[in-house]
Amino acid sequence: MEYRLDEWSDSDGDDHGAADVDSAVSRIESIAKTVPLGYEFVPFHEGLIREHAAAKYQSFRYELDSNVFPCLGDRDGCLRLMKEIAGRHSFVPEATWLCRFKDLEAGTVTPVGTIQGIECEGWGAIQNIGIDPNHRNRGLGALLLTRAAKGFYEAGLKGMHLEVTTDNTAAIRFYERIGFRRASVVYKAAEVAGA
Repeated sequence: MEYRLDEWSDSDGDDHGAADVDSAVSRIESIAKTVPLGYEFVPFHEGLIREHAAAKYQSFRYELDSNVFPCLGDRDGCLRLMKEIAGRHSFVPEATWLCRFKDLEAGTVTPVGTIQGIECEGWGAIQNIGIDPNHRNRGLGALLLTRAAKGFYEAGLKGMHLEVTTDNTAAIRFYERIGFRRASVVYKAAEVAGA
């Protein structure tokens, strides 16, 4: 299903300015107002592609999405996908963020979340958003979406949309709670791994 968040433009696409994007972002931020202790958000740069791929793999490897899109269940597949997304001419680095967890006791820094954005017909399109299952329910997804929304707005795009599989009811409830509205149901032919 395709979901849209277009609070900063009207149906004609006229821009209403920063106040309206602030309203949309405020709604998302109401889910997670502060960054939880130990987490950091890092804007995109080329040197982070492997960390984005690692976060993507950890986020999707046991999910339905990896059955529909087998590359999401494979480390190398996630790296290839991340390189492909970042190499597109429509890639929006301002809307692409990495979430890391800093374990101070162990002295480690682990990529645990990622979001990538591209431009599609004047809209910001979320390519993937994922949080490692061990780090979910802390508001990290909302914080990633907030940063992506601001990035799309800064890039001059009129709103943002994403696609979600119909069986991902938790994600659908979350997107609807923060203001996304169902725009359409999209049917895609895909080979299901193991079928």
